[in-house]
Amino acid sequence: MSNIPTITLNDGNKIPQLGFGMFQIPNHDEAVEALTMAFNNGYRLIDTAEAYHNQDVFHEALEKSGLKREDVYLTTKLWVSNASFEKAEKAIDHDLKELKTDYIDLMLLHQPYGDVYGAWNALSAAKRAGKIRSIGLSNFYPDLYMNLELAHEDKPALNQIEINPWFQQTNDVKFFQGRDVAVEAWAPFAEGKDNIFDNKVLKEIAEKHHKTVGQVILRWLVQRSIIVIPKSVHDERQKENMDIFDFELTGDEMQKIKHLDKGVSQFFDHRDPAVIDNIFGESLKQLRDSE
Repeated sequence: MSNIPTITLNDGNKIPQLGFGMFQIPNHDEAVEALTMAFNNGYRLIDTAEAYHNQDVFHEALEKSGLKREDVYLTTKLWVSNASFEKAEKAIDHDLKELKTDYIDLMLLHQPYGDVYGAWNALSAAKRAGKIRSIGLSNFYPDLYMNLELAHEDKPALNQIEINPWFQQTNDVKFFQGRDVAVEAWAPFAEGKDNIFDNKVLKEIAEKHHKTVGQVILRWLVQRSIIVIPKSVHDERQKENMDIFDFELTGDEMQKIKHLDKGVSQFFDHRDPAVIDNIFGESLKQLRDSE
């Protein structure tokens, strides 16, 4: 077993602080190979989603690795087109069948759109029924989170948001952690935007520790008590991403990285009406027309 530390969620369940993300691996064979490799390299937190179209590889890769279901922490996410109580109920059962598992360790509302409250009630009901062990959010801002927390008995255990050196979301991280909601980072490397791996500050820090820029970024996140789920289909990169627990960044180095913050998403603004229409509009129409 790997030496990955865990974070205790507000419901008492523990989640590994470093995991493997399944985003952008839609090809079945490639996904099976990458996930099996990840299991063999020591990853025990797996992050997938309905929208990634690769949930079906989980059980196959698990069997190939020789691991037992209880050895792995499985996260998936409910997509916008299923964001209502009835649709979410059906989607959860479908996900369990597709994943070939009796339970999901963590299920998130993937985006803050649709009938969020109906969907949250369905996740809560599934948790009480033992189908899901922890429930949480993805891409929720503090105001949307507060509305949900105040209106519902079941408090989210985690919020997965974009965090990388270019978009650090310091205030939001502080807010969620201050309310005992774990924070998980997607796109920790900003998908390489603005030549992040060649950044002078990050390279100097990496050279000092005899590490790579990618390892420095992951270490920076871990030291902020953030869970992180980098993706790689390459064996050496997977191993590299795991090898971040034998060094520590100094306070000065953490401060230098803090100054790299551009303060804007490297992908899109979840509050931009045009973005909502362009990216999520079709899913929301499907949800509306199916009700």
